[in-house]
This record gives sequence, structure tokens and C-alpha cells, in this order.
Amino acid sequence: MTGTLLFFGGLAALALWWLSRQGLGTKPWLETGALGDVPVRGTPVPAAKIGLGMFMAVVAMLLVLLLSAYSMRMEMADWNPPPQPALLWANTTVLVLASVALHRAVRAVRRGRRDAAASALLVGGGASILFVLGQLLAWRELAGAGYLPANNPADAFYYLITALHGLHLVGGLVALGRTGTKLRRAPLVRLQLSLELCASYWHFLLAAWIVLFFTLAFSPPLDWLVALCTAPLR
Repeated sequence: MTGTLLFFGGLAALALWWLSRQGLGTKPWLETGALGDVPVRGTPVPAAKIGLGMFMAVVAMLLVLLLSAYSMRMEMADWNPPPQPALLWANTTVLVLASVALHRAVRAVRRGRRDAAASALLVGGGASILFVLGQLLAWRELAGAGYLPANNPADAFYYLITALHGLHLVGGLVALGRTGTKLRRAPLVRLQLSLELCASYWHFLLAAWIVLFFTLAFSPPLDWLVALCTAPLR
């Protein structure tokens, strides 16, 4: 669990470092010279990229806090985690497919291949919708087996963590849908920016989901490994 928290802390630190590289630390009001003679420091970074980086840093810190609470609650005697539906493995694979498809869409639009970008975007959006539907089916499977949020704290944490990730993905689908409406008429420069933002967000969601999934699935069985690693040397 410590490794999980460090991972999300690293994601937040990486996002903050990325923001610092976008020129946020510059002080143009301190520049000297003739009026209007402002030095140009490379291509300006779009505000949308800065906003997305800040948003991902906030989400990463939120997940750190949530998993910290999960770690502390797991130590109590009434902790009884639900079984992980096998469907979650398929959902993870589908989300990997979505992330790869959006990466390919970005590469296609950079090469001026609008039709290829549209096809990759369609695959990425469809795979993301399948992931959300798969998560709902996993909820239904657990609820049908009697694992409900009110039954046990571990059940409540499972629903909370997966719901939080799912809501962020649904929000991303809204942005992805808006990007899809630009495919036929928007200039390639604007389309490239939109796809880059979507792809970055999907890579972030994929990394977050992999850590969350393995935390939910394997944290209790790996207690022996944590104990082994933290045991004093003889």
C-alpha cells in the first residue's frame, strides 16, 4: 500500500513538474527593454494543457488521500474485502485498448491523416464505453452475490473507488465526444490539440486504474510480502 501511495504521489509530482516547465515561473513584468520588445521564449503553451495538468495533479492527490484512508481502514478486524469479479481483467484490457487507440489517433492527426484519426478515436471511445458498462456489470455481479456498500467497510470502499474512477472516465467521454464533432470540419492544428489532451487524460486514467485495481485485488494477499520487506535484518 505504501508503494501505491508513493505512485500516486509521484503522479502528482510529475504533473506539477510538467506545469513548472510550461513557463509558469516566468516573470515577464521584470523584463527590461523597449515597450513591446518582449522576448519570445518558445511556443506558448495552450491554457487547456496547463488546466489539464493541474486537474490531473488534483485528481492524483485525491486518490492518494482515498487510498491512505483505505490502507488505515484495512487494518481493522471487521475488514472483509469482496471477491474481485473476473470481469475486471477484461475491463482492464479494454481500457488499455482505449488508451492505445487514442495514442494512435494523435499520431495519425500529426501526419495529416484525418480519416485514420477518426477511426482510432471511434475505437478509443467505443472501448471506453465498454469499460464503463463492464464496471456496471461487475457491480451487478457483486450486488447479486450479496456484497453491498452497507454490508461491510471493504465493500463500501470498493464501490467508492471504482465509482470515483468511473465518473472521471465518463467526464472524459464528454470531452471525447466534443472532439469527435470536430473531426470533419476543424483545422488539423485544433484537432491535434484536442486529441493530445484526450490521450494524455486517458493515459492518466489507465495508470490510475491499474494501481487501483491491483490495490483492490491483491493488497490483502500481499501482506506477507510487505512484512518480509519491512522485517529487520538479522
